[in-house]
Amino acid sequence: MRKEERFKNVIGWFLEHRPDAETELEYNDPYELVVATILSAQCTDKRVNLITPAFFRRFPTVQQLSVAQPEEVFRLIKSCSYPNNKTKNLIGMARMLTEKFEGNLPSDAGLLQTLPGIGRKTANVILSVIFKKPAMAVDTHVFRVAARIGLTTNAKDPLQAEKQLIKHIPKDVLSVAHHWLLLHGRYICQARKPKCEECGVTSFCKYYLSLKRTDFVNNSTGSSD
Repeated sequence: MRKEERFKNVIGWFLEHRPDAETELEYNDPYELVVATILSAQCTDKRVNLITPAFFRRFPTVQQLSVAQPEEVFRLIKSCSYPNNKTKNLIGMARMLTEKFEGNLPSDAGLLQTLPGIGRKTANVILSVIFKKPAMAVDTHVFRVAARIGLTTNAKDPLQAEKQLIKHIPKDVLSVAHHWLLLHGRYICQARKPKCEECGVTSFCKYYLSLKRTDFVNNSTGSSD
């Protein structure tokens, strides 16, 4: 199957079965999404959603977070991964956002990445979710699923995977495609044991088709008259 055909089939399936996929992070405004996304690095969305209600009650605005004491921020987020670094990043992000951008999130990827705690993946999440821009955030789930299905080939890092994906995914579905692949990786195409029996894209999946070929060869080799 040619790559263009695989993309077309995979996109078609998700458009039919998962048209409204979206982030599982809970938020009410751009500030809350930025905080939640920073907290979500190497941490589950479920854990982040347990942390953020108390956090936002104490720091409901970016201005209040910008003058927060590190000890108080740490206490509120200590159950997530890397709370020390995230404490520094959250306060640093809030200070820069307040002082340099008047509390308003920039809609430019380069400017977003000048904020502490915001790398390329986080910037692309913000661009796609908040600003509805055609951006592809590549996390571990997206990276794995895209490679397994055969949407990417020999991508050595998330940036290479991102470039391959945006080359073939139409701009009008690029943002939701991130959620398609992420959620598929979280619940179906899991790292240790993908649930191929529950997957709707096996007919187009390079990994699954390779398993079927291996089974066929093994069965043929092991058969006797």
